[in-house]
Amino acid sequence: MSIGSKAKTVRRLLEEHNRLTTKIPAKWYFDIISPYAYLHLKQFHRLRPELEIEYVPVLFGGLLRHWETKGPVEVPGKRLHTYRQSLWLAQQLGIPFKMPARHPFIPLSALRLLAYLGPPQAAVEAAFDFVWGQGRDPEHEFGDLAKFLGVSNAQTIVADPAIKQKLIDNTETAITNGVFGVPTFIVNGEIFWGSETIAWLNQYLDNPAMFTSGAMESLSHVEFGVRRRIHPTERRVSQSHRLFDRRTYRGALCAW
Repeated sequence: MSIGSKAKTVRRLLEEHNRLTTKIPAKWYFDIISPYAYLHLKQFHRLRPELEIEYVPVLFGGLLRHWETKGPVEVPGKRLHTYRQSLWLAQQLGIPFKMPARHPFIPLSALRLLAYLGPPQAAVEAAFDFVWGQGRDPEHEFGDLAKFLGVSNAQTIVADPAIKQKLIDNTETAITNGVFGVPTFIVNGEIFWGSETIAWLNQYLDNPAMFTSGAMESLSHVEFGVRRRIHPTERRVSQSHRLFDRRTYRGALCAW
């Protein structure tokens, strides 16, 4: 091997070493109400090792209300499709999956408990396994979930105003950062939403200029075409949603 070839090899190895040892911060926004978040989490072994993930519980219902959208199970035909697709995807990926007996449930106490815990990756994985691996109900079986997570005074914790506020802040920060659904990764300010985005995120890490050049960059300039005409009744509902101010939003998160 020539001196020049050796130098290139050494340089390549150094670049690879630096890439693997330099941590890249990433936020993962989730709500345990989402089977897609569970399926996403179960594939994290495919993520590039340099990602340093911060797990951020948010209230999916708060995101939906802010963006004036519906969750997949709020659309009658989409509800069953969501459950069938989740089970099928789990089977294809070899992921244990058991549908809870009732869904949607209110995930608020579970999310507050996770917010209190930090939460570390192990606690997040355990909570998702409780719901989607074992098919348990985190609302009706909250005491069992707390025991599963090793927490003895869970009811006191989730009633703490500071913990309630932490979940509110998480959700509001997610909205400020453009998060509209779960699961969502944010890396370098870029959003990767959905359980099928791992390969896309990995490719972005190889090419951080992905969104600022070529065809990807041109997508930012697509003209908005035809807008859906809103029926007067629907418009009144939409306007009433816009009256849902920050104070009411905070109250809903605290009380729900």
